[in-house]
Amino acid sequence: MPATSSSTKERIVDEAMRLFGEKGYKGASITQIEAAAGLSPGAGGIYRHFTSKEELLAAGVRRHLERLDALREVREVFNRFGDVKDELSITARYFLAELDSQTELLRILVSERRQQPALLNEAVEGLIASTYEGFADWLCQVAGPTLDRGRAMTIAMVALGSLLSSRLLRNVIGVDSLTADDETIIPTWVDMVASLLPN
Repeated sequence: MPATSSSTKERIVDEAMRLFGEKGYKGASITQIEAAAGLSPGAGGIYRHFTSKEELLAAGVRRHLERLDALREVREVFNRFGDVKDELSITARYFLAELDSQTELLRILVSERRQQPALLNEAVEGLIASTYEGFADWLCQVAGPTLDRGRAMTIAMVALGSLLSSRLLRNVIGVDSLTADDETIIPTWVDMVASLLPN
């Protein structure tokens, strides 16, 4: 019974985040979420697991952020090759993988941040701000004392912002014509970031 309850709860979160991403927080009703999760629509089955729709959104956001933390830990293992361009290439691939795995969350952030600022500011911090800061820290380690923190943060914003833009255009806005495939983007991105680092 506990396993079923846990899997039901996970299924509810999965379907809620999908529907929030597609229809927006207000547009996705509890009845629609129940139906998508395999519960009896309108019977209130969600309330056995969550006290409110907002708590359900919070659970989905937390789960996305936990997945990001796991991805960052994996990335740390690979960021020790000793070759800056190889490490930049892996960093780009992992950042793009993070963004791909967070498409639902990105859609929710774009459409709902003004309506749910307290909750979604935490997600922005976890998904974007802390990633930028971590990348700036890594740039400072690679470049040493010749790169000050302010310049490193500017490079991080330009570099990761360009990757974020490619995924927002493709995955959130749905514009494929202004994006290139990863095998084209990544080498160009690596050359750009490497050229911004002090020799």
